[in-house]
Amino acid sequence: MYLFLSNLSFSDLCFSSVTMPKLLQNMLKEDPSIPYAGCLTQMYFFLLFGDLESFLLVTMACDRYVAICFPLHYTTIMSPKLCLSLVVLSWVLTTFHAMLHTLLMARLSFCADNVIHHFFCDVSALLKLSCSDTQVNELVIFIMGGLILVIPFLLIIMSYAQIVSSLLKVPSARSIRKAFSTCGSHLSVVSLFYGTVIGLYLCPTATNSTVKDTAMAMMYTVVTPMLNPFIYSLRNRDMKGALGRVFRKKKTLFSL
Repeated sequence: MYLFLSNLSFSDLCFSSVTMPKLLQNMLKEDPSIPYAGCLTQMYFFLLFGDLESFLLVTMACDRYVAICFPLHYTTIMSPKLCLSLVVLSWVLTTFHAMLHTLLMARLSFCADNVIHHFFCDVSALLKLSCSDTQVNELVIFIMGGLILVIPFLLIIMSYAQIVSSLLKVPSARSIRKAFSTCGSHLSVVSLFYGTVIGLYLCPTATNSTVKDTAMAMMYTVVTPMLNPFIYSLRNRDMKGALGRVFRKKKTLFSL
């Protein structure tokens, strides 16, 4: 669990760092701009860490499924080797996916008014500015979007469906409380991340304004990564114990 949490925390930190420093810089400058190479670099790392979070949430859902449905075989199934392999696989797949979109974007020409109506170099915002044929890019986005977002989300739903089914077979207040304690933080993070991403990219509406899209993008690029550490810390018994010891130590020092 802590291997997955450490990678998720690193991914959240980098995910916010891809967009926020440039956004803060633009807020202080009268003429905000970004070079072409910098825009492609920002897009690459945005896709990399965004996709990585999606894959890590899936691996954590599988981890929770094994922990609740097969508790006696947990250490055997979720061995350190398997956990490390899942993390490495997540990094490799997201690296290739981000590189694919970046290379496809680099072949396009931009000959119009290159004003990005967004606070970062989003793929959809860049495609609207291109004067080249973007059919290949849009097809890849549609196919890879299903693989990177929809399939992981369905796998998470299936994992929790199996968990609920397992709990209903032998219902007890103690098992339900333990399952909620184990999965509550993960469910909160999944709801925040996939709720905004699916609402923005997979369920667009004609009435969505640029301000509305920007606000939703800000939700999953900044707010969600910021809340994740608090969610996992408040739901984790070891974290709460460590925080309690720190505060008690400070209280003792102040009393002296």
